[in-house]
Amino acid sequence: MAFHDFTDLDDMHLDVLREIGNIGSGNAATALSEMLSKPINIAVPKISILDYNTVVDSLGGPENLLVSLLFTMTDDVKGMMIFLLQKDFAHMLLNTLLGCELKSFNEMGEMELSALKEVGNIMAASYVNAISTLANLRMNISVPDICIDMAGAILSVPAIHYANISDKIIFINDEFNADGQSASSQVLMIPDMESLNKIMKNLGLDS
Repeated sequence: MAFHDFTDLDDMHLDVLREIGNIGSGNAATALSEMLSKPINIAVPKISILDYNTVVDSLGGPENLLVSLLFTMTDDVKGMMIFLLQKDFAHMLLNTLLGCELKSFNEMGEMELSALKEVGNIMAASYVNAISTLANLRMNISVPDICIDMAGAILSVPAIHYANISDKIIFINDEFNADGQSASSQVLMIPDMESLNKIMKNLGLDS
């Protein structure tokens, strides 16, 4: 069968996406451990197909401030990936990397944004490499566009860009733990339908 919308994915397809998510998040935790020079543990990621309004609610509501890194996916798999950092995760990262205490996103300057951009690159590459390896597809991601904005404004970008494709996206929620502190991040995967069909076909799940 050909997929025309993310709602066409059944439990078997979601199980495969969860396996990709497990590998991607595991690789991300390993890379972060090396970057931060401390053990990083990660819970099994929660992967869902959600509409935009539900995603916004899951992110703390439309006015909740987040760090957003937007990547464009190219080559065999085209689409958009958004890596989101809640304040608790950004605080943990910046405290370890730069030794600074983050009280507000307003205190962040170029140095802090650059550090978070590097973390975002590592996280996004971990998921892209997992898909590329398992599906035997070439994937590249752009240099990310980073911003601090409200969840509603952040989600309006893919909602408008992919309005003619689907009103749903792949939502991945990761929970990390380091030094007894828990922190969360989210990954939004929005491959176009042609790319989604390629992924599932190469994984033997096209029918």
